[in-house]
Amino acid sequence: MHYPCLYSYFNAFYENFKPVIMIYLDAGTTYSKIISDEKLFEDEIYEKDGKHYFILPSNIIKSKNLTPERSCGHMANASENEIIALAQGAKKNPEVREAKEATILDLGSRDAKWIKFRHGKFHDMDWNTSCASSTGATVEMLLKFYSVKPDELKFTPEKFAVTCGIFGMEKIMDSISSGAKPSEAISKFVHGIGFNAWNFCKKPEKIYLSGGFCENKCLVDSLKNYCEVTPLGRFVLCEGLIC
Repeated sequence: MHYPCLYSYFNAFYENFKPVIMIYLDAGTTYSKIISDEKLFEDEIYEKDGKHYFILPSNIIKSKNLTPERSCGHMANASENEIIALAQGAKKNPEVREAKEATILDLGSRDAKWIKFRHGKFHDMDWNTSCASSTGATVEMLLKFYSVKPDELKFTPEKFAVTCGIFGMEKIMDSISSGAKPSEAISKFVHGIGFNAWNFCKKPEKIYLSGGFCENKCLVDSLKNYCEVTPLGRFVLCEGLIC
């Protein structure tokens, strides 16, 4: 027995069927990290295990009309908990997973958060969403204001030991007015951020670093003055969204 109408229905369905694109979004204040199983944009950071990795300015994300499967971050509409995303993403790293003790620090544009595992199990955490001296936005503004490129920042043994971004900027301006180069003054401020971050994490022997500061050699070298540092990259939270 033939059912031509039914056949026509299924043929039309499969001709118009489009597979669901799995998109995972970590929507930060300044930049958004995206992982997808298809190449959504030309400017791809890299491809790994069949997934495509992208970084885009957050202010253009809405215009892209993306429908993420899961998302987190300040600019996300439907968000997952960032600490959980950080924990799940970090534990996908074999070294973190097998470490006797692992402290993972995520430094973002407007917050800093860390989580500690002991023997692979949750042990401790903290999250600072209020102090600008421990976040990337302050550094980004300083670099833009003084026309300094990130690679001009170099580790310096001297640091500005401040707990407030406003007072930190005051020290930078005083230092520059006294003859210091802007890059040198900002480098001292970045060292102060590294010192504050290490204290914020309760002075661990080793830090697994997540976020944009992984690409800031001055910050990484400043942290290395106090502990071992292993950068995990900028996609830790985004990878933590993938089940």
